[in-house]
Amino acid sequence: MSYIQRGTDKFKMVNLALFAGGFNTFAILWCTQPLLPEIGKEFQVSPTVSSLSQSSTTIALAISMLIASSLSEVFGRKSIMTISLVASSILSILTAFSSSFHLLILCRILQGISLAGLPAVAMAYIGEEIEPKSLGMAMGLYISGNSIGGMGGRIISGFLTDFFSWRVALGGIGIISLMASIIFFVILPESTHFKPRKFKIVELVKSLFVQFKEPGLIYLFFMGFLLLGSFTSLYNYIGFQLIAPPYSLSQSLVGSIFIVYIVGTFSSTWMGMLADQYGRKKLIQVSLFILLLGACITLNTFLWVKIIGIAVFTYGFFAGHSIASGWVGKLATHDKAQASGLYLFFYYLGSSIGGTASGTFYSSFGWPGVVSMIVVFIAISLLMSIRLGNIVPSRLNHSSNGI
Repeated sequence: MSYIQRGTDKFKMVNLALFAGGFNTFAILWCTQPLLPEIGKEFQVSPTVSSLSQSSTTIALAISMLIASSLSEVFGRKSIMTISLVASSILSILTAFSSSFHLLILCRILQGISLAGLPAVAMAYIGEEIEPKSLGMAMGLYISGNSIGGMGGRIISGFLTDFFSWRVALGGIGIISLMASIIFFVILPESTHFKPRKFKIVELVKSLFVQFKEPGLIYLFFMGFLLLGSFTSLYNYIGFQLIAPPYSLSQSLVGSIFIVYIVGTFSSTWMGMLADQYGRKKLIQVSLFILLLGACITLNTFLWVKIIGIAVFTYGFFAGHSIASGWVGKLATHDKAQASGLYLFFYYLGSSIGGTASGTFYSSFGWPGVVSMIVVFIAISLLMSIRLGNIVPSRLNHSSNGI
């Protein structure tokens, strides 16, 4: 059976379906981020504690993805992804009725568990069904759906909160996501290269840990941790700074800042295509330098310069994530869903740990403290990218393979 080729109707259907699925997942995942000040105010908790409504979801997602990716090796890709999307959409609607902060956290944890079925499995689906020379572009388009979902979820929740309440915002996101789930199920082609395994827990666990022996994968896992740890840290606390004097922006204006995600939509696709042509090592290092530059620009106190810094930072993040996630599919020689699941486990673990830890830096040192932590994370990532390029076998570094 042939692979899905770029330019065909089937290629377009796959990308549209995964775009819808990515929108669903990341609109739900990140919709509480711009609402942290409102949540903190209603339940009378500190910024660091209110951030648990975000980090509890990502840590649950990270852990659950290891299970979901392993189950998809047995039950198939499309079925696991569809169940994930529908369940998380319904839970989003129910979360709007949380009567206490503890109940809100419980609902967000359940959302994290249900969301796990799409991200790791989608990466594996792309790696199995798309022709190798179009893999970078397909992964970039999928990541662009993630960025649009993250942007849309934040902006929509910000505006709905300003006009109604944060509860209406969460319910509205759930309804939109449910419609996206239906689109996903209807148009995504069934897998043709997937070969199901028998449900043997010991073998599934063993194959999961064998992934750490694959050359280079461990560095990609930790780079994912540092990338999203940096990204979540910036976006978690920029809202607190912009709502406070001297900026004193409204909730909807703070939510509107997330429109800079558009640059991430562009960078994930374009840099993914460039990585196919010029090599992933070079392009991921360029992405990390852009990320570092953007973080430093946000130290400027002038509002428009700060927003430009956020946009530059966002461009570098989505480019780096697109390249790293595509690289995982290249380096994994077996059970690609599990390899993707491990990458995303560390990726979202970074969001939970980094996003909460940076709250301590923000409380103690203000915005410069958050940026300092991000700079350290990016510096470590650059060192790992150098090491990764040195240990990956020469056959994988050949430019014709886009490594």
